[in-house]
Amino acid sequence: MDSSVMIKLIVLIGFFFFLSCLRVIGQGIKGIVINEAGDPLAYASVFVRNLNDGVPSNQEGLFEIPLTPGVYDVIVQHLGYEFSQKTIEVKEAWEEVEFVLKPQVYALEEVEIRDDAEDPALTVMRKAIAKAKYHRLQVAEYRMKVYIKGTGELTDAPFFMRRKLQEEGLELNEAYTSESVSEVVFRQPNEISERVISIRSTGENNQTSPAPYIGASFYADKINDIVSPLSRSAFVYYRFRHEGTFYENGVLVNKIRVVPRSRGEQVFEGHIYIIEDLWAIHSLDLKTSFMGFAIGVRQQYVKVGENVWMPLTHVYSFSGNFFGFKGHYKYLATTRDYEIKLNPDLVLDTEILDENVESIPEAVEEISAKEIAVEDLEGMEQLSRRDFRKVINQYEKQSLKERKDAEVIAKREYSIDSLAEKRNKTYWDSVRPVKLTQKEILGYQRDDSLAKVESAKKSNVDSLSGEMKRKFKVVDIIGGGDYYFGKGISAGFKPNWSKVSFNTVEGVKLGFGGYFKVERKDSVFQSSSSWRISPEVRYGFSSHQFYGVVDFKRSWTHMRRQMSYGLKGGSYIYQFNSEDPINEQVNAFYSLFFRQNYMKLYDKKFIQLYFEHKPSEAFSYQLSMSYANRNTLENSNDYSFYHKAGRVYTSNRPGNIEAGDGAFASNESLILDWNMEWRPGLKYYVRNNERHPLNSTAPLISFVYRKGLANTGLGEEAADFDQLELGVKHGFKLGVSGKLDFNVKAGGFINNKNLYFMDYKHFGGNRTIFSNMGTVNNYRLLGYYKYSTGGNYLSSIVHYQFRKFLLTQFPVLRFSGIRENLFFNYLKTEVSPHYWEVGYSLDNLFRLFRVEFGLGFEDGDYQKNGLRLGIASFININ
Repeated sequence: MDSSVMIKLIVLIGFFFFLSCLRVIGQGIKGIVINEAGDPLAYASVFVRNLNDGVPSNQEGLFEIPLTPGVYDVIVQHLGYEFSQKTIEVKEAWEEVEFVLKPQVYALEEVEIRDDAEDPALTVMRKAIAKAKYHRLQVAEYRMKVYIKGTGELTDAPFFMRRKLQEEGLELNEAYTSESVSEVVFRQPNEISERVISIRSTGENNQTSPAPYIGASFYADKINDIVSPLSRSAFVYYRFRHEGTFYENGVLVNKIRVVPRSRGEQVFEGHIYIIEDLWAIHSLDLKTSFMGFAIGVRQQYVKVGENVWMPLTHVYSFSGNFFGFKGHYKYLATTRDYEIKLNPDLVLDTEILDENVESIPEAVEEISAKEIAVEDLEGMEQLSRRDFRKVINQYEKQSLKERKDAEVIAKREYSIDSLAEKRNKTYWDSVRPVKLTQKEILGYQRDDSLAKVESAKKSNVDSLSGEMKRKFKVVDIIGGGDYYFGKGISAGFKPNWSKVSFNTVEGVKLGFGGYFKVERKDSVFQSSSSWRISPEVRYGFSSHQFYGVVDFKRSWTHMRRQMSYGLKGGSYIYQFNSEDPINEQVNAFYSLFFRQNYMKLYDKKFIQLYFEHKPSEAFSYQLSMSYANRNTLENSNDYSFYHKAGRVYTSNRPGNIEAGDGAFASNESLILDWNMEWRPGLKYYVRNNERHPLNSTAPLISFVYRKGLANTGLGEEAADFDQLELGVKHGFKLGVSGKLDFNVKAGGFINNKNLYFMDYKHFGGNRTIFSNMGTVNNYRLLGYYKYSTGGNYLSSIVHYQFRKFLLTQFPVLRFSGIRENLFFNYLKTEVSPHYWEVGYSLDNLFRLFRVEFGLGFEDGDYQKNGLRLGIASFININ
């Protein structure tokens, strides 16, 4: 065949193929969903029954479904409205249709009015709660395609920030949108695999994932720490009211109002719709709050299998203000192409009886008296709700016992297609189930223009190169900076501004630190090895003394297992308490402005060999051997801005009730340290085959052994002691948002023949107005070294956070995110009195701060009080 003829034939075939594609995408159903007043109904569910598939309408009520020619039954649903159904024939073009929904008419049951009559909602919810776990477990596996769109607007900002926001490309009252399409697979008990097919975003962060939004189930006890209306303890937190029933698609639906017994955070309010007899969720419209931000959630379920209803659309809304910034954000997730695999053990059709209001037949009572297994339910026509729930609970426990990885709470697999960020506008127009609003279209046009400008400035390669090969700047010496030279070689400066301070031993003090590192990584085996040199120097302008230390460290990691050893040495200054109970900038502030020097320092010339090993996430230990020549230092500077008669700097020798002069003598000592930490019963979640520990699921048990090695040729002045310590630190969530945290340590010196003050057991004290990070790390009012001991001791710090206590009795304060706490701390050594602290705090003030007030007692006698200001407890900074 002639080549030109072949080319013409290929072109002709391609042309007809193109025409056929146009026919496929060139027709379907599009239209609008409105109410009788003509107002558009946002996020109505438009469901094509023939295909068991559907889409939601957008914020303007518009929808569009590409379909091949044929006849389709289209059902439109929206919470609060009667469903509408139309049979539509699709031909060669788009069929435009308007759905006008009428307000839902609810049939109210006649309730006998008597003193002991209860709301019908209680029976509905008791049965729904009894079957909640069944509905959560009945689908062994499902896969679906998920489209998610997030749209946000910044509606207000402080006037002094508006120009800066404009420079960054952010405008008030303009839409900022992100979209993604993913394939999601779920397997019991909690395994989600997600592959992102496409992403489109007006922001820089394209890691849009629908899994957190669609993975949460209202059949669970909690959804992100918020008590579900179908929780086993729901009646403790909610009241329920029956507001009527309606028929839809052949099922009777109960409308239940959810009323929290105590409004505020971590409880819902609104409506949940329950299908009669099946006792499954039909839809829900609920709201809650977190840290003063209003959160709304709407879900519309559809029937995807026999007696199986799953969400078709999810709508999540967030709004609030933060330090003058106001805005709102809305996520829409819509699911399509459900493929489900039912759990063969839970294909049941047992009627649930509520023993509170229904008479239980004798045959059912006889069954209930026996031990029933899930396999016994097959063919069982009736069962009380309590026994049904008991059977399902037993089944779940047995299933978890049979798992090989029972310690894994959740598994997540997340991947992004290589073409995900390269899809063009045509592609998005073809896959987007929800039409963009005019504001969203303008937002994309704006950001596409900005992207072209930025692209013209520099290429992605140049951007990456500029990031990785950072040029030296003089300010990096103070502010810190990292420099990469390729082949795993890097160097940098530490944030040396934090090493500028003042103390009475050195006067004005400057510090400087940096590092040099060589690292090799193996991404296949998720392992790395490195060695690192970290020098640090400091100079005091009053003491006229240089100090320096250097750390040589060799490290290996594999998965989350770690091992390292190193050599560290030099001549340096340290606080007597090696845990640095007072920050040097805070000490400088108190010294200069209040003439109070709390930080106490000593000089140490040393060399230390150490070994650290973490064979698993639940267990680690450290060993070290150090030789040290240690000397007490004296004050060399008396300067301060503040002068008051009688206010003088204290000696650099810490005040203590049991240490004599010998405890501060110069000494040469050889010290052995062994520290071990263990979290028994630790749980994990797995992401992309990498295990991550959930530390809150297990207590932290610590063990310390320290020994001063005598008879080593250092002379009689060498330290000679043996210290043992056992500690337990943990936290429990109680109720909706109550939380109990505690940190208990007990120990002592089984030998203290020759003990120096730097080897005493010190306790985390505080004499400043600034509270330490963490709620159970330090005492609030205790002197830094007053009760440091060389004997036996017991230390206990306890903190309890309330959901509702005194001020939070007022809903307006609960909704703002404020928390109230009580703390109760205790300390006893062989020499000290019984020291107690009790206090009260307001937490999460303005979502950032914590204010504490405490009282201190010795042997029951009041001694002191104090106010402390700190960072909100939910903020963790290491």
